[in-house]
Amino acid sequence: MIVDKAIYCDGGRETISGDISDAFDAARAKGRCFVWIGMHEPTQEEFDLVTEELDLHPLAVEDAIHAHQRPKIERYDETLFVVLKTLHYVEETSDIEVGEIMLFLGKDFVITVRHGRATPLTEVRKRIEADRRLLDAGPAGVLYAVCDQIVDTYSRVSYEVEADLIALERDVFSPEHRDVTENIYSLKREVLEFRSAQDPLIPVLEEIVKGRVALCADTKEDFRDVLDHLLRVDERVDDHNELLSSALTAHLALVGLQQNQVAMQQNSDMRKISSWAALIAVPTMIAGIYGMNFDYMPELHWLIGYPLALAAMAIAVVIVHRLLRRSGWL
Repeated sequence: MIVDKAIYCDGGRETISGDISDAFDAARAKGRCFVWIGMHEPTQEEFDLVTEELDLHPLAVEDAIHAHQRPKIERYDETLFVVLKTLHYVEETSDIEVGEIMLFLGKDFVITVRHGRATPLTEVRKRIEADRRLLDAGPAGVLYAVCDQIVDTYSRVSYEVEADLIALERDVFSPEHRDVTENIYSLKREVLEFRSAQDPLIPVLEEIVKGRVALCADTKEDFRDVLDHLLRVDERVDDHNELLSSALTAHLALVGLQQNQVAMQQNSDMRKISSWAALIAVPTMIAGIYGMNFDYMPELHWLIGYPLALAAMAIAVVIVHRLLRRSGWL
């Protein structure tokens, strides 16, 4: 749907109340004016009104309606088509939602198409309307303001990710040794989504800064500032990715060490259990032999036979116990 539409002329805003085609005609008649129409997830029928008036390229229109494009800048005759990825950090789940903003720019018009709830352009409009220099820059000023807003959002999201990373590192090295492997992979996936949004934007801005986009020739320095901010965000995100890889390696090493300690403890316990079983087995063997009740057995009728058997059991147990202690099993 169309969320806002206006004509910007001589540093002021004129709200469009009638037909869109009349607005374009009025802007062209006045000169040095441009029309800005903002749309949010439009249908094909809604976008046809704009397509017919501006004769937009069908491939670009298809991309704008269906979204799921990587950041890019393309030229179709006199129209510039720019795709930007937007990010929204969800505090409740620590997830990063990815959206898109497509811009069609000509010398006297700007069409913005937004997908997702990230980075609404209301604040961008207010900034443009309050800054005469950006208004005088026309559609290029709008593109700069949108890029600047998106990169500022990238910076804020990167700090949120950094806070999550610090909390995750604290869990990795905590005495409780909780299994946070899934949390690390989840955050790493969010960082990869972050990189897929902001990495392709770097060559787009470089294209503008190098003066290869005629429409933005007068705003190159503004875009250079945005590019500097984006490069700093890019370095920060790369650092986050490396730290997550290191955290995962450290966590797996700690988990392996903990498992080895458990295995060693279990081995020690098994040795002790086996040792006590051996101590019990010696007198059991002797008692079992003399409990078979045969008539003809050595020393069966001795008066000292019973205490002698007990003494033999005790001596055998003591000998076995000392041997086990010496070997470290007890």
